[in-house]
Amino acid sequence: MIESEAHVHKMADAIQRVTSDLGMPYIFKASYDKANRTSVKSFRGPGLKEGTAILRRLAESTGLPVLTDVHEPSQCEIAAEGADVLQIPAFLCRQTDLLTAAAKTGRAVNVKKGQFVAPGDMKHAVEKVREAGNSRVFLTERGTTFGYNNLVVDMRSLAIMRGFAPVVFDGTHSVQTPSAANGVSGGQPEFIPLLTRAAVAAGVDGIFLEVHDNPAEAKSDGANALDLKNLKSVLENLLAIQAAAR
Repeated sequence: MIESEAHVHKMADAIQRVTSDLGMPYIFKASYDKANRTSVKSFRGPGLKEGTAILRRLAESTGLPVLTDVHEPSQCEIAAEGADVLQIPAFLCRQTDLLTAAAKTGRAVNVKKGQFVAPGDMKHAVEKVREAGNSRVFLTERGTTFGYNNLVVDMRSLAIMRGFAPVVFDGTHSVQTPSAANGVSGGQPEFIPLLTRAAVAAGVDGIFLEVHDNPAEAKSDGANALDLKNLKSVLENLLAIQAAAR
């Protein structure tokens, strides 16, 4: 989430130094608006126009490709001015008009698998994007609802979805405990390394990680974020597993 322009640049630079040292490609992600917060009192971000301008300035100053969420069809054209990839939030992965509008911008489209959707059914989301004339679509696994306030990752879903699109594994939202902390979501970040290692061993095309330099003070997703100081060691392990799996 965009907490401030200064913090966005700080995080982008810090992560870029780590990924550059490791020779890893890196797409920076930040949200101009978190429209699906549990509580009405939760911080949502600077909004579409200001947030897009911040992301555009970041991309220009760093040279990084940028990804951001879109929540309504009318947001897609504006968001595309500041982002290289438009992301469809998991709760909205079945919204045909949103998928089509994102596809028609010509930007790459990342569709996060709904917590309520079977992996095989995500082929329909992919088809909606492709039918709109955009072949640059990929999917992100972020866990499946398991009872109340809990998620579980079925590693079979990675292979199933890779049958029809590239797949990214979200190692941080997959350890989220939705709405479990009195109006906000909790998390189990101690399992981020375990699940990402398993996903890379199973075979994925990328890893999605929420990273923060002070998770306890983060305005969104802090409970399930990876601490910046642990990022390099986690990525080094993933690279070693990828090499072994090959």
